[in-house]
Order: sequence, then C-alpha cells, then structure tokens
Amino acid sequence: MTSVAWSTHTIELKSHSVIKRFRRGSRKECEREWRALTLLSAYAPGLAPIPQSTDLAAEEPVVVMSRLPGEPLRGQLLGEQQIKALAAATNEMYAAVPADVLAQVPVRPGQQHELIAKIRAWTPRIRPHVSTEVGGAMNRGLDWLTRSGLEQVGSPDVPQVFGPGDGNLANYLWDGSRVRIVDFEESGLSDRPFELAEITEHVASWVDQPLDVEMFLDQFDLSATERARLLACRRLLALVWLYLLSFDDPQHPRNPPGTAERQAARLSRLLGRGARAIQG
Repeated sequence: MTSVAWSTHTIELKSHSVIKRFRRGSRKECEREWRALTLLSAYAPGLAPIPQSTDLAAEEPVVVMSRLPGEPLRGQLLGEQQIKALAAATNEMYAAVPADVLAQVPVRPGQQHELIAKIRAWTPRIRPHVSTEVGGAMNRGLDWLTRSGLEQVGSPDVPQVFGPGDGNLANYLWDGSRVRIVDFEESGLSDRPFELAEITEHVASWVDQPLDVEMFLDQFDLSATERARLLACRRLLALVWLYLLSFDDPQHPRNPPGTAERQAARLSRLLGRGARAIQG
C-alpha cells in the first residue's frame, strides 16, 4: 500500500482500490468527488474510477473507489495517439451527463467570477514585488480584463457541460490505448471553453513537455461563440497562472527558476492573438 498527501486530502493506493481521505473542512470537495464518480459511473462507465463507498459525515470524509490502470500524462512527451485519446476522454465526459441530470449539478468552484475576484485581491499584494517582465505582462492582462466583459454578471452563452474543474495532466491516465480521468473534487457545472482552457493553460501542460495545443484543440468541434470564449478563458487562466507562479517561494520553489517569466511571455502572446488564432 502507498500513501500520498495533498493539501486537501491523502490517498492510499491499494492493489485494486484507492482510499481518498479528505482533511477537516474539505467536506464539499468530498461531496463533489462522490457526485462526479457516481454520475460518470452511470453515464460514462470506464472513463473514471468506479465509486465503491463513502462516508460524507465523518470528521475526515472519505471516498473509496476502484484503482485505474495507466500512467499520468504530466511530464510525458505526448504523441498524436495520446493527444487524440486525451481529447476523446474529455469529449466523452463533456457529453456524458444528460441535460435534465446536469441541470441539478451545482456550478463548479473556481469559475471566472471567483478567479477575477482573486486577481483583484492579489494585485496590490504581489504587483510591487515582481520583475519588470512579469509586471508588464500583469499590467497588459489587467488592461485586457477590464475591457473583456468577463466581469459582467450572467452565464456565458454557450452549452453547459460537466467539467472536472482541474486541468492538471497528472489527472489523466494513459494505459497504452486510452485515457481515463481521476480527481473530481473541483468538478461541477461548467462549459467546454472554460474546461479546455483549464487544460491548455495549466502549468503542467507546458513547463516540462509542452502539450501540442493546436493538435489538441483541433479535436473539438467548437461553435464560433465557443471559440471566442475559449480565447477569453485562455487569457484569463494564463493571467491567473502568472499570479500563482509569482507567489512561488524562491527559497522553496515548486517550479524551475524563470517559470513566472516564461508564463509572462505566454500571456503576452495570448493577448496579442486575434479571435481567429486561438489554437496555438
């Protein structure tokens, strides 16, 4: 048995099962995990772990699920077969939950209005302490955000889907023929452009072995409205990641030196793109 600890939970890996034990104060995360596993087991069997048992009332809530085969995609050099399998898995998840069932699913945490509020709160704390390169990209990002319309109240005018809420490629397991998905503690009602931006802009998609974003996004048949929103969501998520990487402790860094500066360049490229050029 292997045990691994994260900020919100610990995981015990057994031969055929996984025990995910959430820390105190993380009951909502546990509820979202169990809801997602239950929904996907019913409507997309085989795509995610099979839910086995839960104790939502425990002081440290717990979910027990089946253990899936495969290795995380994060850090791997992804070829065409893997990228198409990644897109197939996400497409399957987005289409899985019927509309009448999806209507009862709460909106996932970390949607655009929450992220924008965080950016506004972070700016006075971090802006005076970053490099000229990072600060310049932040300024350009904030200028764009003010003009973007994303701060307006209301739901985006695109179809709603079930989203996992986490774009970390470590949550996508490749078994040699297909991709399966784990980790749903941030899952809920969302839309395809936002969820795709979660994947393409996550630091895990470029800091080591860069994901071929153009090939990945080419696998999705997006409407013109979805394509426009995808660009906006990619810019927003890239700006969020610029802040997150700027908070990295230089004495105990989680990422290689210069990662924030690389992210500043990524954001600047996204801000310079037109609505038609959203996929590179």
